[in-house]
Amino acid sequence: MIKVVLPELGEGITKATVSYWYFKDGEMVNENDDLVELTTDKSTFNLPSPGKGIISEIMYSEGDTVNVGQILAVINES
Repeated sequence: MIKVVLPELGEGITKATVSYWYFKDGEMVNENDDLVELTTDKSTFNLPSPGKGIISEIMYSEGDTVNVGQILAVINES
């Protein structure tokens, strides 16, 4: 099981908003695939998948605010 965590964003930024999920629950992802687009006050960026597997759970919906260190999704390794 791989936990997709919102990493440190630097410059005192402590949260980001989920803009867009590129995959849905149950879909297969490869390591480094763009998984989710996130927005902060200063930028928009894509968070890549940390591993290969099937997305078993997405914790936050588009439009939700997530704090650094929180789990965005869980991937079951394959």
